[in-house]
Amino acid sequence: GMLNAIGLENVGIDTFAREKLPFLRTLTVPVVANIYGTRIEEYAQLAERIDALEGVAGVEVNISCPNVKAGGVVFGVDPEAAAAVVAAVRRNTAKPLIVKLSPNVTDITRIARGVEDAGADALSLINTITGMAIDVETRRPKIANITGGLSGPAIRPVAVRMVWQVAREVRIPVIGIGGIVKAEDAVEFLIAGASAVQVGTANFRNPCAALEIAEGIEAYLVRHGIPDVHDLIGSLQTD
Repeated sequence: GMLNAIGLENVGIDTFAREKLPFLRTLTVPVVANIYGTRIEEYAQLAERIDALEGVAGVEVNISCPNVKAGGVVFGVDPEAAAAVVAAVRRNTAKPLIVKLSPNVTDITRIARGVEDAGADALSLINTITGMAIDVETRRPKIANITGGLSGPAIRPVAVRMVWQVAREVRIPVIGIGGIVKAEDAVEFLIAGASAVQVGTANFRNPCAALEIAEGIEAYLVRHGIPDVHDLIGSLQTD
């Protein structure tokens, strides 16, 4: 896996709309904008801006951010705060709304049900798992921030388990995230109940990872005589 603490580096919505979006509009695939904030009002403002942008098909809300009005408690670990963020975003956009859930909770299904009731159209999970590494020679943290987010193959079993749990508890689609580097990984998430998957860390090593995974899923379906990928979703056999 990969442990990082790089924050949420981005150019900001104004530069995104002016410099990035024109190119994205030339593509033939839907573009989903991921937003985050430190106040509910900030999420709402961003949602309103995104809603007015032609070429953005949907919004993904990252609730793994500290709530400055609640002493830095992360929105995504508090069911009420998470629901409040989603409700505020929902009021300001008619575009499809995906909520990205944090795994750093006791019961992720409680958060999932809360944001579904608040207006989410889909859920994506999981975000990174909080981790830490220490240099034993210097006895200092290997990351200046002390803790960081763990991603990559190391978190996949946790992600698959959480997708399986959440998919059984909600009525909206679940998008699986966490350590997907090959087609078999994606298929595992689909069997667990995910309707789609996202690929993140794998892109650092292989920019063509997503394309290769999509082709690999097709090959898996042919190999197993499965006519439609939808037949895989939630097909886990436990007896």
